[in-house]
Amino acid sequence: MARLRVRDVSLFVEVAGSGDPLLLMHGGPGADHWTMTALRPLADERTLVLYDHRCNGRSELAPVGSMTWDNLTADADALREALGFERWAVLGHSFGGMVALEYALRYPDRLTHLVLLDTGGEGRWSTQEAAEELARRGASPKKVALVRRWFNGEFEPREMSRILFRIGDAYAAHPSLRHTVRDLARGEWRTKMQPEALIFAGRHLLPGWSVMDRLGEITAPTLVIAGRDDFIFPPAHQRELAAGIPNATLRLVDDAGHNAHAEQQRVVIGALRAFLDAGAGSP
Repeated sequence: MARLRVRDVSLFVEVAGSGDPLLLMHGGPGADHWTMTALRPLADERTLVLYDHRCNGRSELAPVGSMTWDNLTADADALREALGFERWAVLGHSFGGMVALEYALRYPDRLTHLVLLDTGGEGRWSTQEAAEELARRGASPKKVALVRRWFNGEFEPREMSRILFRIGDAYAAHPSLRHTVRDLARGEWRTKMQPEALIFAGRHLLPGWSVMDRLGEITAPTLVIAGRDDFIFPPAHQRELAAGIPNATLRLVDDAGHNAHAEQQRVVIGALRAFLDAGAGSP
């Protein structure tokens, strides 16, 4: 693990394993690469590149207003070049999947494969639809209101941990203390939160954002995979997302919510191995 200077920032980067490279883009924003820890077993046959987006985790705290799609994608490609990879597979989870979509559209020649994990092609799914979906599932009005505030950045930085504690069970299909302890034991206790990044995204980056009308431009072999119980990006949107990308494969994971890779680790890793090893798009 080290900070690597690319462009105008120092990104916190970890490289593990050997084999064809796979970049893991974490979600949030406001989280870091430790939320991807359940995917580390892939390092037995892939070179995993994990990093914290600018303004996130342990990367250099650049001005939060610099967290634009232009910079987020250019940072990733500068990281590729700095590490000496001509092309690589890219996996994005949640917000990281949005960055991955933008990356695939801006740097199509740099991708061998694209994996979209519990993510969406429009900002409205988190800023508008997530709270409504929770309401339809019977959540209390108080929790629905907190979720709406959360995804729209309508809170103060000091409130981040308290709100996450109150809404965190919505992210899982079957929330339990045992699952929380399991995730912490895998390494998520190391996660460093940056609330300003989440607040900025909810207020400025995600409102009005969409790539749905450009999905047909994606040329990399693509796997769309998500938990069937994800309240932020539900199956209806996953089907829409996969249908818009030429020759995309859709996989909905049973008994999993927004963090399918953590809740159903073996299923997700098995699906990723099969997709990445299929041969299409190899370097």
